Amino acid sequence: MCPELFKIGPLTVHGYGFMIAIGVLAAYYLSSALAAKAGLNEDMVTWLLGSIAVGGFLGSKVLNYITLIINGEFSIKELYNFRNGYVVYGGIIGGILASFLLCRIKKVDVWPYADIIMPTVALAQGFGRIGCFLAGCCYGKETDSVIGVVFPATAQAPSGVKLFPIQLVFSIVDFAMFAVLFVMLKRKRFKGQIFSLYIIFYAIVRFILENFRGDAARGQIGFLSTSQIVSIFIFIAGVTLYILMMHRGNDKKKKKG
Repeated sequence: MCPELFKIGPLTVHGYGFMIAIGVLAAYYLSSALAAKAGLNEDMVTWLLGSIAVGGFLGSKVLNYITLIINGEFSIKELYNFRNGYVVYGGIIGGILASFLLCRIKKVDVWPYADIIMPTVALAQGFGRIGCFLAGCCYGKETDSVIGVVFPATAQAPSGVKLFPIQLVFSIVDFAMFAVLFVMLKRKRFKGQIFSLYIIFYAIVRFILENFRGDAARGQIGFLSTSQIVSIFIFIAGVTLYILMMHRGNDKKKKKG
């Protein structure tokens, strides 16, 4: 609804970038606090969040390119487009791969850190989706509902028609996911539990809410969107990982017993 928040001289502060910055800072400070409380290395948290940021950026752009290719809309100029064209699922996958690679290089057990960081990732995504709303990207389907919103001509969404505010729904769900995972973090029973639950929860939520999206850029394969197809595989991976980590945790408890 407000792509440009304000200007400071020649610098324009965009709503999307501003909310992303808030989300990243919130994730960083909360992760650092949780790491300190758990007796983990706070510097490692900084390294991990940095790797997630870089991997997330690259992953989101790569999946966007793949989506454009599937839609037959890819062009060389997209390689230089850094203002938009980011796919959340690509960011999640890229960030996870980058962080796991970092832990492998530094020979650090990734799971204690992953369990702490993933709730804060959900928190950051909540702010990011507000940014989507301000920019008008990732918009919803046309609707006659009283909660429908009309975006200005400066936004990326179609103007002059009421659209379902799916970005805000995503934001609310992300914040709720953060709250649930944050509470469960204090009660976790095995390494990787919170990480696995984040993957499972997000896959379910994303598959359902995709039905209310209206932007063609998300890609379509048959009657499912690109993200819905990815959600199916992510859900299977999350459930499989949860079961494996639970059995591993139980096996360690039996050996200690």
